[in-house]
Amino acid sequence: MIGTNDQNTRGGCCGSFKEYVNSAKFLLYLGHSLSTWGDRMWHFAVSVFLVELYGNSLLLTAVYGLVVAGSVLVLGAIIGDWVDKNPRLKVAQTSLVVQNVSVIVCGIILMMVFLHKIELMTMYNGWILTFCYILIISIANIANLASTATGITIQRDWIVVVAGDDRSKLAGMNATIRRIDQLTNILAPMAVGQIMTFGSPVIGCGFISAWNLVSMCVEYFLLWKVYQKTPALALKTLPKVDETELKQLNLQKDIESKAQEGSHLMGEKDLKKYEFETEKEPGCASQIAEPFRTFRDGWISYYNQPVFLAGLGLSFLYMTVLGFDCITTGYAYTQGLSGSVLSLLMAASAITGIMGTVAFTKLRQKCGLVQTGVISGISQMACLTLCVISVFMPGSPLDLSVSPFEDIRTRLIQSEELHQMVPTDRPETSFSTGMHNLLNESYPIKEYPEMSPKPVSLISVSLLFAGVIAARIGLWAFDLTVTQLLQENVIESERGIINGVQNSMNYLLDLVHFIMVILAPNPEAFGLLVLISVSFVVMGHMMYFRYAQKTLGNQLFVCCSDTKTVSSEAENNVSVV
Repeated sequence: MIGTNDQNTRGGCCGSFKEYVNSAKFLLYLGHSLSTWGDRMWHFAVSVFLVELYGNSLLLTAVYGLVVAGSVLVLGAIIGDWVDKNPRLKVAQTSLVVQNVSVIVCGIILMMVFLHKIELMTMYNGWILTFCYILIISIANIANLASTATGITIQRDWIVVVAGDDRSKLAGMNATIRRIDQLTNILAPMAVGQIMTFGSPVIGCGFISAWNLVSMCVEYFLLWKVYQKTPALALKTLPKVDETELKQLNLQKDIESKAQEGSHLMGEKDLKKYEFETEKEPGCASQIAEPFRTFRDGWISYYNQPVFLAGLGLSFLYMTVLGFDCITTGYAYTQGLSGSVLSLLMAASAITGIMGTVAFTKLRQKCGLVQTGVISGISQMACLTLCVISVFMPGSPLDLSVSPFEDIRTRLIQSEELHQMVPTDRPETSFSTGMHNLLNESYPIKEYPEMSPKPVSLISVSLLFAGVIAARIGLWAFDLTVTQLLQENVIESERGIINGVQNSMNYLLDLVHFIMVILAPNPEAFGLLVLISVSFVVMGHMMYFRYAQKTLGNQLFVCCSDTKTVSSEAENNVSVV
């Protein structure tokens, strides 16, 4: 009997494990893992490749970032509208193929440029090489737009359908997706970085292209399996028809009925002529204006959403230098932190990010979804007070006597003087080398802390990163809260366009933060950037608090374990407002 029970237990465990592996949820996780791994490797590698190609300059990388942000800002609503108006499987497979094929083609072009860069520089005075740079950035931008469409399709639509009406299951799936993102953010760049370090950029391009080719085939199959296992994905509500379109349809029906009734009074030629005149195709001007109307309608629809303030509050969190991007890491280098220390800090931020996903699921079960956003916002702002304190602590380079635009003005003056000093008939490579030497010899270099002979206090930078890392718990819990609010409150026929506009808002605020850094790049002004960033985070959470107050009213600070009761109260309050 004991042996039989053990066998039954083992069989039950194996059976449940097989069922989970074959479930649509697991297949969706697996496909997202492969997609995110390739996406993170490419985003990390393409910046390094562009720096390597342009002689250790950040110009191409900056241009690439500007093109990507501008494209999503302008085309986000149009991409979302395309997602809404087409079948789910077609959208997912098309965006997947376009994304991966673009990365593969871009990787092959990069390999050719790395192998034949010298020859390309001499052809047509370097215009061929310039054309290659433009082609690389353009194709990489197409890959990013396709990745945006894939993210809207899978993370904002498919996941909602797979979860069904179970909101707890939806919250768990959202949290798992974010954990996958956190892990791949660390592991994928490390993997491709090791390949490029011990191999070469050419080997790195080849590896990424091969990975995307294999990943595309596997992901294509996984999407088809998820679609087959979830019949609800085949049922999709089409976007609402505009009033003008309804009028045109009704007018067309009236004309057809009248034409049928009076056909015996008309000649056959007159009837055909009448039908031809009434069935005119839309003019060229109307077709050209269609994307602009979609853009306008998308932003208007986004503004009219009940969760508008919550989505706008999330966008404001993108206007910050308090993250592990190139700006914050560059500042850390000026403060004397080594690359190994930064890698450990990034790992710690990934761990706190995963803790934030766990906190989200626990808080949502105990307090409800809307209150989770309030609690996570308070947690993030409390942790960011450490960043504010760090600005005024020993070791902070903040110097209000130095103009934030001093670095730009100095560079402009130096570049003008150097242009007069350097002969114009020198080769391009010698000019770059000569300019670098002249800068080092003729102009005093600021003494950054890592170059200073006396030790610099690390209290300021330690408090800064302690606040940034601790705030990731509240940040990711808040991000998941707003994500699920958008999933639950946006109707199915508008999920694509609303989330497309949300991505546009995120990129807009991200673009503003890069412009802010370009205007004030010197370390003495970084403290001001920190204060501005914290101000935007506070404004974003104040917008969410206003949304929560309108939604829950007096129940805002009442924790309730019954999430259904809280959700129903929220819906009633929104309808009243």
